[in-house]
Parts: sequence; structure tokens; C-alpha cells
Amino acid sequence: MNPDSSPPPSPSSSQLTSAAYQRADSDSDFLQRDELRAVRLQLEWFKPELIQQDENIESTIVVFGSARVLEPEAAKAKLLIAEEELRQHATDPEKKRAYAIAKNQWKLSPYYEEAREFGRLVSASCQINGSCQYVIITGGGPGIMEAANRGAADVGAKSIGLNIGLPHEQVPNPYITPSLCFQFRYFALRKMHFLNRAKALVVFPGGFGTMDELFETLTLLQTKKVHDLSVILIGRAFWGELINWNKFVEFGLIGQNDLSLFHYAETAAEAWAIISPQHQKGSTD
Repeated sequence: MNPDSSPPPSPSSSQLTSAAYQRADSDSDFLQRDELRAVRLQLEWFKPELIQQDENIESTIVVFGSARVLEPEAAKAKLLIAEEELRQHATDPEKKRAYAIAKNQWKLSPYYEEAREFGRLVSASCQINGSCQYVIITGGGPGIMEAANRGAADVGAKSIGLNIGLPHEQVPNPYITPSLCFQFRYFALRKMHFLNRAKALVVFPGGFGTMDELFETLTLLQTKKVHDLSVILIGRAFWGELINWNKFVEFGLIGQNDLSLFHYAETAAEAWAIISPQHQKGSTD
């Protein structure tokens, strides 16, 4: 018998199941290698970008604020619990501190309703007849972010959530449009998506994350890396006490004109009144 006429041997199971044989684009272990970081960065740009194109998202308004701001009823309930615990342990410094924090959080809780009203007002004004302009975009978490997404959901409008993997568990709030609910690995790409279509940044009281995004955006405006972006700080008293803006000017660290990079508003309606002329101008161009 001619050996050349024998059927070729079949691939071995060890070949077919080896990591090397797995296609690169479906090999999750391979994609997690340090050397593939550039590819992962590209993917985190393209996936949200292409989905937003598919969803016809034309422009956005970014809403930042604390994940810890509660609805007024929830904040009041938390305050009552802290008050009762302090009553039972009047000399405990930790109970005193917890009560003081709960009281301050209750004072901040009206901002939840203002953020919700802002999401509702903007979405009802701009998502008409299939248009997806000035779509609310948040960090996707609870608190102020939840409130803004919730306001959009109140009027049946789309809204976007840019969640990110964190050491402690973070899950999307339930009001984000499912097809626009994203999760990021890299802060840098998340930041780019926040501002890519943004026409305004509306900032409620918040912590380190809120400060990070606010000052980065102000820096981009100051250095003219972004243009035609309104920044509105909600709550003049809060921001004035938190940040001594004039001190920057007094020491020559910023120019007097840099203080015009942002505006103040007290309510959702006031914030929208600052932003809406730009939207109306764009609609008539």
C-alpha cells in the first residue's frame, strides 16, 4: 500500500483546546495581558462610541455629583436613626460625628430632587420627535447620578451611564437606558466619553470624583482644549464655602477672567435657562 494514499491524521484534542489555537479576538486571557493595554484602550473608546452612534446620540449634558446624596425621605430617616442612637449614647464621639454627618446629608438631600428635575426638564425639552440632543450622561451610580438618570426616565427619554470598575462594588442605577449603560476599566477613556458630545457640565455637591471632573473640565476650558461648553455649579452657598475661588486670583494662580468659565444656579430651571439659549441657537442653525 502506498503510504502517500493514507488519510492525514486528525488534529489532536490537545491542539484544538490549546490557548495558542484560540482565536486572538475571543481569547480573554490573551486580551488581559499587559502588552495588550493599548488594544483595550481602543476597545473602550470604540464600543461606547459606536453604540452611541447607533443610538443616534447627537449631544449630551454631563451631570456630576455625590453618590452619597439621598432622597429627602431616605435622608430624613437616616437622620432620625442617628439622632436616636446619639440619644442613647450621648457621650459617644462617633455617634456625635454620625449625627452631624446625617444632619448635613439631610441638608443636601434637596439637591437629589433638583437633579431629578433637571434630568426631566432637559430630556422633555430636547428629546422630541426622535431627536437625541442634550442627552443626560452620568457616572451611572447612585445619589445625584441616579437622580439625573431618573429624571430622564420619568419622561420616557434616553439617558447614559458610564460606570467603572472600582475596588468596592458598584452597580448601575436602575434608571439608565439599558442600551446606553456602559462599564469602563480605565478612567481616562471614561473621561473622554464624558466630554466627547458634551454641551454642558452641571455640577452638584460631591466629593473627590466630582472635584476631579470639575477641575479637569475647567482646565480644558482654560487651555482651550474644549470649546462651547457651559459649566454650571448648583448651590452658590455650598461652592462658595467649599472653594475660595478669589484666593486663586489673589495669589495670581489664575486670571480674573478665569472665574467666568463657570456659572452658578440654584435650581434645575435656572441651570437650564443658562444652557437652553445654546440649544435653541443650535436648533435654528
